[in-house]
Amino acid sequence: MESEKRHIVVTGATRGLGRALAKTFGAMGHRVSGCGRSAGAVKALNDEATASASYAAVDVTDEQAVGAWAKTRIEAEGPPDLLINNAGRINRHARLWEVPPEEFRLMWEVNVLGVFYVCRAFLPSMVGRGAGVVVNFSTGAGVRGFPEIAPYCTTKHAVEGFTKSLARELPAGMAAIPFQPGVIRTDMLRGHYGERADDFPEPEVWAKTAAPFLLELSAKENGQSIRLPQVV
Repeated sequence: MESEKRHIVVTGATRGLGRALAKTFGAMGHRVSGCGRSAGAVKALNDEATASASYAAVDVTDEQAVGAWAKTRIEAEGPPDLLINNAGRINRHARLWEVPPEEFRLMWEVNVLGVFYVCRAFLPSMVGRGAGVVVNFSTGAGVRGFPEIAPYCTTKHAVEGFTKSLARELPAGMAAIPFQPGVIRTDMLRGHYGERADDFPEPEVWAKTAAPFLLELSAKENGQSIRLPQVV
């Protein structure tokens, strides 16, 4: 299965885990459709991308923009074989009652509504074909609580429930999987862990293990919360 060249969609592809994954998939020869909010970062990725990869500036909280992007990529490459919802953000550390409502709202729009909009845009084509795997990035914060990042934990709990419910609606042969990528040295982690983030692997190292792992996911894992073994 890993040797087959597939159409892989990755959101949040301009930085961190998404960027590392998209570039790794591209280097493996897969057809990558990636998106990110920064037009400059998207241009830089397109300038260095393999011929099989295409990146677009898309805000996942904009339903119409997501729909237009999905239509373009499906017309160009067909339905995704692997749809990865990676785009996300974390709140600034604060006790719940001190979190600005606007920040909580934005967290929800990116981490939950963004996943919904992307799934809603791509899934009909995947269901119509009767094949494909949806991987929605979760975290340990999606199954337990942590102090001072309650908004983030809330959204990741929602992603877990969303994905497990979706798994029960998909036809046989497809899968929806909440995926915990482990602890990786990203800007998001550094904002949460501080200098301790340097003790963990960089995204490019992580992606060398994560990309083949994700390509092996199938209907057998439908609805299961899966964590990538820690990369060292």
